[in-house]
Amino acid sequence: MKKHLKLILSICIVVVVFVMVYVLYNSLSKEYTPDNMAQTSTQAQTSQENETQDFSAPDFTVLDEDNNEVKLSSFFGKPIVLNMWASWCPPCKSEMPHFEQAFKENKDVQFLMVNMTAGDNIDDAKSFIKSEGYTFPVFYDTTGEAATVYGASSLPMTIFIDKNGDLVTYAVGALSKEQLDEGISMLK
Repeated sequence: MKKHLKLILSICIVVVVFVMVYVLYNSLSKEYTPDNMAQTSTQAQTSQENETQDFSAPDFTVLDEDNNEVKLSSFFGKPIVLNMWASWCPPCKSEMPHFEQAFKENKDVQFLMVNMTAGDNIDDAKSFIKSEGYTFPVFYDTTGEAATVYGASSLPMTIFIDKNGDLVTYAVGALSKEQLDEGISMLK
């Protein structure tokens, strides 16, 4: 009986997570299109209701290199480039040199390179970063919270957040240097 109850509870949790991801994806995809990376005002007014929409970046907690919990919101006050990646993902690896260069060139921007550790191996991720000599800050989403909050069903995914903690734009798939620079310019 306990096995059936656990199975039913597990199925219910999976269904709830899928519904949440679907709702988040639909709400983000209406305002933030990766093709044009753009022109989303952080305080837009609806034409019919004249109400201000909320573009606040959803918060999450990940682990840093020393296994300390870190919240996204602790970086608000500075523009943020949030990149979700995995060590097994070739497109993720292909864009990493662009992020390293941008990290070195934009000291006024906080880079959060979040490894989707719940679907990756933390040792593989750390080994990859070390072998390539990357110096940008890497964080680990060991519980899948960041992936769930942002509906990261495809990697890599990059989210651009202004200094007030508002979503500016996002992109799914590997970014070229020019696309990354364009997203960063939208934060300044």
